[in-house]
Amino acid sequence: MPALEVSNVSAAYSDSPTLALEEVSVRVPVGASIALVGHNGSGKSTLLKAIAGLLPINSGQIRIFGQLPGACHHRVAYLPQRGEVDWRFPINVRKLVLTGRYVHLGWLKRPHTYDYDVVDQALDRLGLASLAARQIGQLSGGQQQRVLLARALAQEADLLLLDEPLNAVDADTREIVATVLLDLKSQGKAMLVATHDLGRLEADFDG
Repeated sequence: MPALEVSNVSAAYSDSPTLALEEVSVRVPVGASIALVGHNGSGKSTLLKAIAGLLPINSGQIRIFGQLPGACHHRVAYLPQRGEVDWRFPINVRKLVLTGRYVHLGWLKRPHTYDYDVVDQALDRLGLASLAARQIGQLSGGQQQRVLLARALAQEADLLLLDEPLNAVDADTREIVATVLLDLKSQGKAMLVATHDLGRLEADFDG
């Protein structure tokens, strides 16, 4: 059973009569890292949103570990593009990363010690421990990208959907993120990564 099976999926945004995706099929085996490579506007982000359940599909089928997306949302982590986040929102780094735990807690339950431990480990892996109390609006672009990846890690998901995780970041962030992605692969996590340029990471992907 693959981690992800997308079969002939078509989808459109509500404000457009034109299909943004047309009969797209993708298969990601368990533990595999698959890259979606293409120019801006080619539908990469749209596909990730459809898989994440953020965009309804018009036709086709999506299965995650053999189940409908809604039945296993806790096993999927989605990292949006940095520009889709309101960085003016008054929240600090640690609290934003903690929102990655809500898929397990629900919005009404208080986090436990384990949840905070997971968050702190994610911050440490991304080199953000010293910035935990900083407001997200005070971060650089590279730091913001690392915060989003830390939130995805905090979900402890089995399938990660990453939209341009290395786009327009500084060299240090690129190195940190690349190392974390390799670590995730070694842990057997499945990844579908949208990018317009793999660069030196090309050899790290299975397809």
